[in-house]
Amino acid sequence: MRAAAANKNKPAPSTSSTSANPDSAPEPSTSTAKPAPAPVFKGSGLGAGPRHFVDPANQPWVEKYRPKNLEEVSAQDHTVQVLKKTLGSSNLPHMLFYGPPGTGKTSTILALCKQMYGPDLYRSRVLELNASDERGISVVRDKIKNFAKTTVTTNHDPNFNAPAFKIIILDEADSMTQDAQSALRRIMETYSKITRFCLICNYVTRIIEPITSRCSKFRFKPLDTTSTEARLRDICLAEKVDCPDDALAALIRTSDGDLRRAITYLQSASRLATATGEPISPVGVQEIGGVVPDGVMNELGRALGPAGAAGASAFDTVRAAVEKVSREGYSAVQVLSQLHDLVILDPLVPARAKASIALDLGLADKALTDGADEELQLLNCCARIERAVRAA
Repeated sequence: MRAAAANKNKPAPSTSSTSANPDSAPEPSTSTAKPAPAPVFKGSGLGAGPRHFVDPANQPWVEKYRPKNLEEVSAQDHTVQVLKKTLGSSNLPHMLFYGPPGTGKTSTILALCKQMYGPDLYRSRVLELNASDERGISVVRDKIKNFAKTTVTTNHDPNFNAPAFKIIILDEADSMTQDAQSALRRIMETYSKITRFCLICNYVTRIIEPITSRCSKFRFKPLDTTSTEARLRDICLAEKVDCPDDALAALIRTSDGDLRRAITYLQSASRLATATGEPISPVGVQEIGGVVPDGVMNELGRALGPAGAAGASAFDTVRAAVEKVSREGYSAVQVLSQLHDLVILDPLVPARAKASIALDLGLADKALTDGADEELQLLNCCARIERAVRAA
């Protein structure tokens, strides 16, 4: 029995595992390690190759030609001069940038931060938040407060005279809730020694008064024609784009003081011209921008009378012109906007008729905002304009 127990406790021989599966051979022991297999997806982030690399040829021109310093900011002379003085004194107040979109508000504060901190301290000293995505009170109490109360690190780059405070950029701050703005007011007071705030908005009336009283306000005005044309010509020269003068003028009119929109339309028109092999034309620019072409608007204006038609226009003529515009698929809001410029700027229309037409255009725009039928409202408004012109 003792012998049977001893045989039972003995381990099984090592040859039994190999004999049970004769096909499996033991791996040869080698001292050198095998080289790692080559990655399948090269340069895509899943294997080898540089990550976060953007080809300049595929980069949007809006980001490619964003100002790197305050000298490159266009048309905002007063704001740039004030910021240059604060940059030299290293004393920056809380700031509030407001104005129409595409006038350089975000680009100005980013250029100021890069010029102030340099590439090394930029990531640790600047926090940029888009308030349209993160606008609740929880974000203000957690994310913004935690960054605002952290201590300031020392300057490691002697080429940049970085001040002893951080900057928090809140883009589209006018979309923040009232509770979030009220919570932000207390944080701005408590940590003002080590953190400065820059609020960016389109409508300054949507910012509560306690915040606006604590900020130095800078108004960004729409870009004038000269500044927009100079910037677009520089981009055309850098990208080797042949843009005629009439197409450039159409770009400026279509953008309406919005430089970002003008650069985007220029890039789209350039890609379209490269694909079709035709030069950039004003009609192509207007089609890209969603603007009704001048020929269509002039035809509609002739049906209404103020564009130089002889005699009074009949209702059937107006209805036929409106039906043609509607079947082309143009937006009624855009047609009313361009019709306003066409009628109000016409010297042949009397001032009393212009006042009546402006009221009709406002009523039609209000009805379209409330969800009324586009063709019916456009026909009603055009018939009223024709009657006002005929009565004058």
